[in-house]
Amino acid sequence: MTIIIAILQAVLLVAAAPLASGVARKIRAKMHSRTGTSVLQDYYDLAKLWRRCEVREGGSGLVSRIAPPVFLGSFALVAAGLPLAMQACPIPLLGDIITVLYLMALPRFIFSLAAIDSAGSYTAIGGIRELLVGVLVEPSLMLVLFVMAVAAGSTNLGIMAQAVGTLTAYPFVAVVVAGVACAMACYIEMGKLPFDLAEAEQEIQEGPLAAYSGPSLAMLKLGVSVKQLVVASLFVAVFLPFGAAQAPDAGAVLIGFLLYAVKVAAVLLVAAVIENSVMRVRYKYLGRYTWFVVGIASLSLVFLVIGI
Repeated sequence: MTIIIAILQAVLLVAAAPLASGVARKIRAKMHSRTGTSVLQDYYDLAKLWRRCEVREGGSGLVSRIAPPVFLGSFALVAAGLPLAMQACPIPLLGDIITVLYLMALPRFIFSLAAIDSAGSYTAIGGIRELLVGVLVEPSLMLVLFVMAVAAGSTNLGIMAQAVGTLTAYPFVAVVVAGVACAMACYIEMGKLPFDLAEAEQEIQEGPLAAYSGPSLAMLKLGVSVKQLVVASLFVAVFLPFGAAQAPDAGAVLIGFLLYAVKVAAVLLVAAVIENSVMRVRYKYLGRYTWFVVGIASLSLVFLVIGI
């Protein structure tokens, strides 16, 4: 039963990711007083790319070829291991925070390595920016998950979710502060403004995408959408597990999936509103905005040590 739930989670998140991206674009258009495209536009774009032939840059090697499936597959694996419908990981091995952190770091590493493997100038800029964002946000996310692991007594995300859901995670203030820091870190990981240039993905933040076409570009664009949904789901799974099933019962799991959809939709809505309410900045100034997240994550560790 749990294997089926894990597969179902991965399939649903991959299938729903373009819809979530399309809704976010529609919200952006409405906030900018524009009509915008259909919420299904990403599906049309992906279908069009899958039908096109693939053109490779001269000199690109193995890294460029394996980057698209590795990028998409890594986040699909993370989706399969998260405690979404249940307050327990369907596959405990994939639900360990060490595994999750490595699986989330692997696409960034491959993405940046593909930028070096390519001969384009924009791709190198995009690779540098991707590494910069990783250096700024990953320490905060790791520190938050470490605090939660100590508070719950386990590195398993399912046990963390159970501890938060039953209000047994201790100390309480440290958990709340860790939740705030995690929400900020996840917002950065989702690539929202000012940590992304929304209208210039190809040229700046996602520069390596300029070196791809056809099915490879479709996999990468789908992977970027899946990443946003998985990161939002990670926050919901650990800090908002209320309503998730306690046992792998069909009815309880179905209710858990519905409540999860409502919670993640609310998180994505808040992220979309914040994204379109902030200004754009040059990427080299992003460190000024992430020190606040590091400070809050460190504060949660202080509260954990002193037992507040």
